[in-house]
Amino acid sequence: MCERCDYGELLHSVGLRATEHRLTVLQVVGAASAPLTARDVYQAVQTDRPINRVTVYRVLDSLVESGLVEKMSAGDRTFRYGLAPNEHHPRHAHFFCRRCGLMTCLPPETLPIAWQRATGTLPGVPEKVEIRVDGICDQCLESRELVQK
Repeated sequence: MCERCDYGELLHSVGLRATEHRLTVLQVVGAASAPLTARDVYQAVQTDRPINRVTVYRVLDSLVESGLVEKMSAGDRTFRYGLAPNEHHPRHAHFFCRRCGLMTCLPPETLPIAWQRATGTLPGVPEKVEIRVDGICDQCLESRELVQK
């Protein structure tokens, strides 16, 4: 769990009640070092308490609609969930490994996202910017090299 985020206050700030399920799902997403699939979130929540899979999907949807969580597309036609940018979590790009399916967060300085500067040149007002770099991660490259030797 992010030690800097007050999840109850975040929920309150967007007009959502801090229910047990919302808090748990938000804590799981906030604690992750990389974006998670809905299945990952469900499995993590299941370890603490029994919860219906549909409930996890509904909670994720409400957190995305409220702007607390971002739903990101991955190169494998699935979605991943991560905390939306806030005062403790700056906007950043992601790296998706086409071989193992791991999606990782890139440090904000890796690919700075200056979407505010593009606002005047766009045909509308941007609401979300999503940058994903696809490739092969270091672990997969290492395992490929070991197999070839």
